[in-house]
Amino acid sequence: MDGIAKLACGINAINEVIGKITSWATLTLVLTQFAIVMINYLYNEGVIAVQESLMYMHSLVFLGAAGYTLLHNGHVRVDIFYSKMGEKKKAYVNLLGSILILFPVLLCIGIFAWPFAAQSWMILEGSIETSGLHIVYILKSMILLFVGSTLFQGLSISLHSLLVIMDHKDLKEKQLGGNI
Repeated sequence: MDGIAKLACGINAINEVIGKITSWATLTLVLTQFAIVMINYLYNEGVIAVQESLMYMHSLVFLGAAGYTLLHNGHVRVDIFYSKMGEKKKAYVNLLGSILILFPVLLCIGIFAWPFAAQSWMILEGSIETSGLHIVYILKSMILLFVGSTLFQGLSISLHSLLVIMDHKDLKEKQLGGNI
């Protein structure tokens, strides 16, 4: 049981780091957008590569932060019944939700995204714009980052739930700081 708690804790730590990187990408995104507007307004010029970089930053923010958001229970949830449940019932809901909904959806996305991203890497796909960013393969790989970070966080939630269901709260609180 201690190994389960340590694995879940490790997954949480990785998604926490990804979340911190993503938060800085959000600041960079805002500053870049501000710079684009100012350059366009003051000099009536547009830089395509910088404008395309916004798309890359958006993908990092929205796809990269999915696991981090799941870690902090930030995804939308119908909370009519869940909020009134006890900790053990919530653990069952989280475990079953991960197994029956989250994992199959991520598996489907991963199955379709893998060849999509792999083909892009094989040809080192670039922008259709001459002065654009020629790293479209990185943009397409963000889908796989989404699948990976969310899948591992779903695994962590499932492991947390198992600890609660099997009445190993002491391990959960010791290893995970009491967060589920």
